[in-house]
Amino acid sequence: MPTYTAITQTESEAPAQALGEALEALSPEPTGVAVLEMEDGSGLFEVGAYFDERPDDIALALLAAAHGARQFVTSELPDTDWVAKVRRDLAPVEAGRFFVHGSHDADRVPPDSIPLLIEAAMAFGTGHHGTTLGCLRALDRLVADGLVKSSVIDVGCGTAVLAMAAASVWPGEVLASDIDSVAVEVAEANVVANGLAGRVRCIEAAGFDAPEIAAAAPFDLIFANILKGPLLALAPSIAGAAAAGAHVILSGLLNAQAEEIIAAYGDNGLTLLGHDEIGDWSTLVFRRDT
Repeated sequence: MPTYTAITQTESEAPAQALGEALEALSPEPTGVAVLEMEDGSGLFEVGAYFDERPDDIALALLAAAHGARQFVTSELPDTDWVAKVRRDLAPVEAGRFFVHGSHDADRVPPDSIPLLIEAAMAFGTGHHGTTLGCLRALDRLVADGLVKSSVIDVGCGTAVLAMAAASVWPGEVLASDIDSVAVEVAEANVVANGLAGRVRCIEAAGFDAPEIAAAAPFDLIFANILKGPLLALAPSIAGAAAAGAHVILSGLLNAQAEEIIAAYGDNGLTLLGHDEIGDWSTLVFRRDT
């Protein structure tokens, strides 16, 4: 059965959310609707819907006009097993001592590496994106410098690849939190698959708003690989949860967004130690000195 997509853009969030709600009442009914902020710094929002039947072009045009959106672009997707394709195409990732791979590449793990098994799944963080790769490289440098972190949290953990990497090199329990319940389920499955049950605890939480996080704070290493908006909002919480001498590794940022984050975290008492760029994406490493 073919699948159809209809995608448009708006200039701000409010009309995008209203258009997304209007799409849900369309006939034929979409099987899914998504409203996402573009990650290119443009401030645009993308609104997309999936259909089992080709949607009515006139109805889509009327909805776009009513909500000030651009004209919908409708496409038919090929009948493809996307998970199988991703597994075939997703090459392993090496980030210093860490080797992130799928089960189909288990026989390619180098003998002196730390393997992290991450299958194609419904959560962010396979190591291929410049943000995750940047965080893994930053962690590898901390280990190479001889640092040992006993209290670690991965905020917005996705697959929990960063939490698992930390648990693979240091003793103690690592917290992995995410606002998305599906991501938490995927993270828990990855923890078990990597033999780290009891070493990484996955919890559903928005930012630092959870009793488990409050009980474990302060932390001497905090990962937050999310997006610019949440990173700005969480700056006081992240700085407040960082112990003296703690390191904070941030990503999810376009290069053009880095200076704003550097300023916000500097205002909250953190010192920038490193700024790495991989393609269009930045990873920032801070330290709390006092």
